[in-house]
Amino acid sequence: MTTKTPLAGKIALVAGATRGAGRAIAVQLGAAGATVYVTGRTVRGRVSEMGRATETIEETAELVGAAGGAGIAVPTDHLEPGQVRALVERIDRDHGRLDILVNDVWGGNHLLDFNTKMWDVDLARGLRLLDLGAKSHIITSSIALPLLVREPGGLVVEVTDGTAETNRDFRENFYYDLAKNAPIRMAFILGEELRSVGGTAVAVSPGFIRSEEMLDIFGITEATWRDGIEKQPHWALSESPLYIGRGVAALAADPERARWNGRSLSSGELAREYGVTDADGSRPDVWAYLTAEKAGQKPPMEHYR
Repeated sequence: MTTKTPLAGKIALVAGATRGAGRAIAVQLGAAGATVYVTGRTVRGRVSEMGRATETIEETAELVGAAGGAGIAVPTDHLEPGQVRALVERIDRDHGRLDILVNDVWGGNHLLDFNTKMWDVDLARGLRLLDLGAKSHIITSSIALPLLVREPGGLVVEVTDGTAETNRDFRENFYYDLAKNAPIRMAFILGEELRSVGGTAVAVSPGFIRSEEMLDIFGITEATWRDGIEKQPHWALSESPLYIGRGVAALAADPERARWNGRSLSSGELAREYGVTDADGSRPDVWAYLTAEKAGQKPPMEHYR
């Protein structure tokens, strides 16, 4: 282990590492020296229900390797306990330990019905969203935690959208609200349970993230992302997936991370705490800006980038 590879020798599992925040977190854990198992349902030649063939877990594993870590792609549907059990057994056989578990499984954007009352949403559609955003995390933690707690110091990172503070507000959809608040509560409860065995659980949220899917929605690329500001002013405070990846890697490498146990943190908070920046050297914090805006303030956006 060196200052450049503080996670050398550590074994990580990033559940839901096909694209977006999960992919970036996996790559940055690899850049810090970790061996990273990356999972998801989209592999070369087979796509998930999201219908995106352009990002695969094999590609993520290759990016982890290119960053300096060891990336291992394992196709896994985290709603299938048998598949998750086989994954964890493989990690156990290969290394006999698990140091970092990142629960980033999502893939529910295509099920969203914003501005629609709960009783007008198809029940099966709503429950599928909850399965993807909450049940998948529960299954993964239930099966992976016995390996993670085998040695003290394990870290669980629950990735969601919004923090405990910001998610007090209505999230415009009954099922989405539940799905995105559940990981925050999971981190709190697991933090209480992991405390006695020297472990830590934290919920983290990116801000307005420029994932592959969001860039496609805006019809732009990472190189031309500023063109989206005309369509959505808050896009000026958007961030690349690298930002949350760097923040989580810094958190994982922090020997004093137990001070965050049970907490929920945003990418902006992680950046301020650990001194990381986005690719362009900025530190966007859209959640802090939205909080100020809701309070009736009109601060310059540039103060939050």
